[in-house]
Amino acid sequence: MERSFVTQAAVSSSSSLTSKARASSFFFNGRSLPSLNPISPFLFLPTSRSFALVVKSTLGRNGDKSLLRMTLSGDSSETVEMTSTDMIFEPILEHGVFRFDCSVDHRKAAFPSVSFKNSKDREVPIVSHIVPAYIPTCGCLQDQQVVTFEFSPGTSFYGTGEVSGQLERTGKRVFTWNTDAWGYGSGTTSLYQSHPWVLVVLPTGETLGVLADTTRKCEIDLRKEGIIRIISPASYPIITFGPFSSPTAVLESLSHAIGTVFMPPKWALGYHQCRWSYMSDKRVAEIAQTFRDKKIPSDVIWMDIDYMDGFRCFTFDKERFPDPSALAKDLHSNGFKAIWMLDPGIKQEEGYYVYDSGSKNDVWISRADGKPFTGEVWPGPCVFPDYTNSKARSWWANLVKEFVSNGVDGIWNDMNEPAVFKVVTKTMPENNIHHGDDELGGVQNHSHYHNVYGMLMARSTYEGMELADKNKRPFVLTRAGFIGSQRYAATWTGDNLSNWEHLHMSISMVLQLGLSGQPLSGPDIGGFAGNATPRLFGRWMGVGAMFPFCRGHSEAGTDDHEPWSFGEECEEVCRAALKRRYQLLPHFYTLFYIAHTTGAPVAAPIFFADPIDSRLRAVENGFLLGPLLIYASTLSSQGSHELQHILPRGIWHRFDFADSHPDLPTLYLQGGSIISLAPPHLHVGEFSLSDDLTLLVSLDENGKAKGLLFEDDGDGYGYTKGRFLVTHYIAERDSSTVTVKVSKTEGDWQRPNRRVHVQLLLGGGAMLDAWGMDGEFIHIKVPSESGISELISTSNERFKLHMENTKLIPEKEVVPGQKGMELSKEPVELSSGDWKLNIVPWVGGRILSMTHVPSGIQWLHSRIDINGYEEYSGTEYRSAGCTEEYNVIERDLEHAGEEESLILEGDVGGGLVLRRKISIAKDNQRVFRIASSIEARSVGAGSGGFSRLVCLRVHPTFTLLHPTESFVSFTSIDGSKHEVWPDSGDQIYEGNNLPHGKWMLVDKSLNLRMVNRFDVSQVFKCIIHWDCGTVNLELWSKERPVSKESPLKIEHEYEVTSFP
Repeated sequence: MERSFVTQAAVSSSSSLTSKARASSFFFNGRSLPSLNPISPFLFLPTSRSFALVVKSTLGRNGDKSLLRMTLSGDSSETVEMTSTDMIFEPILEHGVFRFDCSVDHRKAAFPSVSFKNSKDREVPIVSHIVPAYIPTCGCLQDQQVVTFEFSPGTSFYGTGEVSGQLERTGKRVFTWNTDAWGYGSGTTSLYQSHPWVLVVLPTGETLGVLADTTRKCEIDLRKEGIIRIISPASYPIITFGPFSSPTAVLESLSHAIGTVFMPPKWALGYHQCRWSYMSDKRVAEIAQTFRDKKIPSDVIWMDIDYMDGFRCFTFDKERFPDPSALAKDLHSNGFKAIWMLDPGIKQEEGYYVYDSGSKNDVWISRADGKPFTGEVWPGPCVFPDYTNSKARSWWANLVKEFVSNGVDGIWNDMNEPAVFKVVTKTMPENNIHHGDDELGGVQNHSHYHNVYGMLMARSTYEGMELADKNKRPFVLTRAGFIGSQRYAATWTGDNLSNWEHLHMSISMVLQLGLSGQPLSGPDIGGFAGNATPRLFGRWMGVGAMFPFCRGHSEAGTDDHEPWSFGEECEEVCRAALKRRYQLLPHFYTLFYIAHTTGAPVAAPIFFADPIDSRLRAVENGFLLGPLLIYASTLSSQGSHELQHILPRGIWHRFDFADSHPDLPTLYLQGGSIISLAPPHLHVGEFSLSDDLTLLVSLDENGKAKGLLFEDDGDGYGYTKGRFLVTHYIAERDSSTVTVKVSKTEGDWQRPNRRVHVQLLLGGGAMLDAWGMDGEFIHIKVPSESGISELISTSNERFKLHMENTKLIPEKEVVPGQKGMELSKEPVELSSGDWKLNIVPWVGGRILSMTHVPSGIQWLHSRIDINGYEEYSGTEYRSAGCTEEYNVIERDLEHAGEEESLILEGDVGGGLVLRRKISIAKDNQRVFRIASSIEARSVGAGSGGFSRLVCLRVHPTFTLLHPTESFVSFTSIDGSKHEVWPDSGDQIYEGNNLPHGKWMLVDKSLNLRMVNRFDVSQVFKCIIHWDCGTVNLELWSKERPVSKESPLKIEHEYEVTSFP
């Protein structure tokens, strides 16, 4: 069999991997320490600059061996050969689960599992006579282990954890390296969490799970149909689960390895309100009371970092939060819980009790020379606890225990990738040293533990909350995580943006986390960065109220983002959305009990209802909550009822809560199902077991339905000792009567004395209802077929008329006399060929995003008000030109033989305008061009027709997706060649040192380079400025006056090409 493929990996130049054991110790701080990996002790060494490994040649397979020819490209290029063989395997854990290793020596050399709940389960084979359905191949080159799976065409890939972009992952590639990724886009390849896991849905609907059980940076390449390629430093095992008959079966099997989600307290499933930051206890109390006054359901208020004294963890600002216990008491009396943030960075300051006690207990991460590492974060210079060490975890847990005594109900772990300011990598050096426990991997450098740092912090926090109160379930939210983090913490999708693309992506991101073992997640509703519009916020609340974790959060400096902040129409939609959630809380809570006990997902893609149906595999605007199907519109101009809803086979009955609205999702219940509903209380504390219970019933083709309801105290651990009630309800039609009854129960609780309201869905929103007592038979008389048809027809007509007469929430608040202002905040999109650009004329005419379509990479680091692609009219940073409102002078859409272009002009004062033409040429759509000029329009005669001194300064800010693998390359006018890496600092080039009309930003991990070509006669100076995860490649003109006859110009273009 012949196969061709292209892939890449980082390959260290320092050493090579063989199958023989190497030295079993290494030196740290002058003493010899044992290595737990006899094959790869070099993993402890500081990271050296790496080569790019590119597999381009045909791979020919003969028996169980094959030969790969690989090109190494670094300072020089060479072609090497690597033998690829079938991996050896053994069954582990349970039926259908296999461990694969490259060889026996590799098996012995693999580090302990951090993802497994019990790491020994990975090491102990079980007796089984079956063999795997799919056996991967493995090849090793230097320190890289390359694993390849092949599946048949029509196979779909999902999972890979916290990833942006599309739901179905074929064509994508991710790198598991936890990264502070503010403002990420659909093409960002590394976010805050790492899940080296792929869910493989075969054309038959059978499903397989693939776990690369390594904590190291891992490339998961899914760019070729049916091919999974995993590249990471050796040695690591591959664990497969299945194939099983359904994706749910695979996730349940995975949970037997990595554990299930912790059982959340019921209040944590309510609505959470957060902001960076509510700046005082008075403001917090005001927000809480406004929710109650406006009768908008909510359970939790969050305190971001500004509650602290100078950002010192475990402290409170004495003026703004003088008495946190009193604040907590007031919130509790009003039905609210309080969650407070804790970051890992501890201010390096003698006299600060946390720093002093940590230093005394020697819990800090060390530099390679043995001294505590310090890095800049919010408080200034900080040290970082080494959560890989049990002593440090215990120290942190005891701090948490004392912290909780202030009335803290939950803890928010942020910045725990770990994020570090003022360094290009945005994290700590990879050669820092962790004194890890032996069962985690022992003493290792940071590159080994980086991806699990956040999970281990969350574990320590969770254990501290357990210490504080054995009768309450901890609630921890973590930004960074690893596969298995769900045992300790919920998560959210990080610093997203207030735009429609991020609303759309939020659905897939929540689903991918659920498909990777983390069911308790959600986005910042409304978007963290930027200002949501009323319609965007209301629409996001509509779908967000259906996510497993439901929290609104927004960034400092943005407009208020509470549900009442966008006008009455939006407020009413938000209130209805959250009422829906609170009525569905019994269903949510039951789903989490099932997830906690079995590993089943809470929110799942629609294809889970019928994995064979290929139509469903790429649906991104809908999802399942058990048998409940949610369809949401993520398009500004369309309500949910206007979309084409692709439904799985079988019966799906539409329903609502007498609250239908174009900005709310459409709800369906699967035939054969019963779900439980509660009254719409304002917070979980108002719920009572004696409340009326509603059973929503949807019969299947055979006239039957079933469902279950889990009930307990809503907190604590009584449910583990039998103090709960699980009720199995069934419904069955016999002739013209439907009977609903209890079929069986579980648990020690007695059934509450309560009424039951049965609502039998007929279709089209029509329903029949009946009342009775819980536990008794409840009968519903069903009309004739013609009677049912008439009810359905009437309901459909009523729904259609209601939707026609109900308008979408206004997109903008329109000020009288400002015609067109409602459209002024819409980015202008240029899209043609290889490029999709978004431009915001109203703030500096900046290019907000430049996405290279073939690779999916968004190259700019940007926000509405700063960064992205900017231009200035002076030598000063952010001088005139980058903030003014630009006018759109001309907008040409693409026509045959023409170009897609946009011309903008901004007044920069003194009779000058900054004019910019952005275009994608029809003759070469791989390139987009920018022609900019500073022109004199009305310079006074008294100045001789010349302006002030001006300089055209092009200032793009590019994201470094892989900072340690990125550099700038060019050849100067004098012929000298340059490779400028982040550690070289800022560089200025003038005269013969200028790039000779071209320079390139290279990302070796992606095998891509962004080429910037320019007219060297127009450029006087080039500057490279490295920052935290970004780089500026600046072009400067000469500084001089301009006249109408002598404008300043810079014409340049961008193209993305492969590297090398």
